[in-house]
Amino acid sequence: MLSAEELERYARHIVLREVGGPGQAALKEASVLVIGAGGLGAPALMYLAAAGVGTLGAVDDDIVSLSNLQRQIIHTTPDIGRLKVDSAAGQIYALNPHVRFAAHATRLTADNAMELIGSYDLVLDGSDNFETRYLVSDACFLAAKPLITAALGQFDGSLTTIRAHETNAEGELNPTYRCLFPEPPPPGTVPACAEAGVMGALAGVLGSMMALEAIREIVGFGEGLVSRLLMVDARAMRFETLRYKRDPANPLNGDAPTITDLSGYLSGDL
Repeated sequence: MLSAEELERYARHIVLREVGGPGQAALKEASVLVIGAGGLGAPALMYLAAAGVGTLGAVDDDIVSLSNLQRQIIHTTPDIGRLKVDSAAGQIYALNPHVRFAAHATRLTADNAMELIGSYDLVLDGSDNFETRYLVSDACFLAAKPLITAALGQFDGSLTTIRAHETNAEGELNPTYRCLFPEPPPPGTVPACAEAGVMGALAGVLGSMMALEAIREIVGFGEGLVSRLLMVDARAMRFETLRYKRDPANPLNGDAPTITDLSGYLSGDL
């Protein structure tokens, strides 16, 4: 049930035919876990909080640094030196006191992934390394949780939704993250953000689109990004979408799956 204050706060959602009262109530009942409170996670958390998602969690053990502020808009200059999840908590409560926020000041590991992910309805992965992306996607499959995952380059980005534990309209299993990217690139071939740089506003675009995709998944309208990869080229301001299919040889939901737990990952931090 939405209070009178919530009805006013979310009025511009509620008048949308695709959302309405039932859709806004679904957002209030939903719980979303965001991996990373950085460039992608910051705008995603802000817009999910503004939208009225009832429970938000963020996993990040990093602290706010001055170089983060060019793109990580949930943090401010006085937050430098604070844990990012604590900084995020303050901004979220200031924006929307109706949202419950859980600060997970830790790195996602094989030891804690299933417990953390299993506690939420939906997962958004805004991590900045391939090791964590594979861990998150594998854990989401094993926990039967939908995943929205995005990645940033210098002037490009991508976004897709993974529901590999479910079947499509034809009764076929949906593709996994490993169907898109069977293997991570060799170490050292993809430079880190600090080395290569990233356009700050692009992080805002992709993070906001992650939030939009999460809202669509929760409320249930439009055509989601399952089996579709959205690619953004900020130099040309071009958006393209490609379709991808389940690879029968993938080790998660392929014809002969070999990943049945997270024991193949090191138990230490990624």
